[in-house]
Amino acid sequence: MKSIYQAKRYKIKDIQRQSNNNIMLRIKTKINPSPGQFVEVSIPGIGESPISTASYNKKILDLNVQVVGNVTEALAKMRIGQKIHLRGPYGTSYPLEQLKGENLILVAGGCGVAPLRAVIEYLKERRLDYKEIHLFFGFRSPKDILFKEEMKEWKSLYHLNLSVDKAPEENPFNCPVGFVTQILEEADISADNSSILLCGPPVMMDKSITILENKGFSTDKMWISLERHMKCSTGKCGHCMVNGKYLCIDGPVFRYDKVKGIDE
Repeated sequence: MKSIYQAKRYKIKDIQRQSNNNIMLRIKTKINPSPGQFVEVSIPGIGESPISTASYNKKILDLNVQVVGNVTEALAKMRIGQKIHLRGPYGTSYPLEQLKGENLILVAGGCGVAPLRAVIEYLKERRLDYKEIHLFFGFRSPKDILFKEEMKEWKSLYHLNLSVDKAPEENPFNCPVGFVTQILEEADISADNSSILLCGPPVMMDKSITILENKGFSTDKMWISLERHMKCSTGKCGHCMVNGKYLCIDGPVFRYDKVKGIDE
């Protein structure tokens, strides 16, 4: 049995450009992380980077890569058929099993939508186990919208609320122009038997949580994904420690009332 601490080579099956600075790598592997977990992706001679998983599938693994550094720039230049090294999965996940029978409200901004895509794939296989599902996703512009084709499907299956910060040119989704927090504040959603899953920029999550608290949602019914660059992902190096918590093993997904006030 392969250790999660040992990197192994995997072949890139497909590459999809999502936006100017986001690509999705599809890897042929039986690794099937729980929604919210991450893997360490490495290229020998260049480095290693933690990447959130964007799928829930026992045959392939989708990784949304935002190009922000040496490793991700190298990943963006790779071609179908080339191999990368993966180890993991690591970290905590969204507690979907314990949320059965509830309404779910997913809130994300930018590349924070990627981990929630894994949640949506999980829910699709178990749709009858949950009640209403509301999606609140925000992007900078229509060109920055990730998973464009899937958004059309999600709109037909769930209550999709999509927004863009600005639309200087075309707006093919005809979505509201404004922050995702604005459409969340205007939404008619009930806290009764509902849980919240959030992922995205800290400012967006903080504002969303305030809005949700004002609507009567309890912080022990909210789960957030915190970001900080992990190194070892095993809790040994201390690089991702925040207020005594290791984001790589204690997180990255936390129940909000347990980390409220944490200085990320």
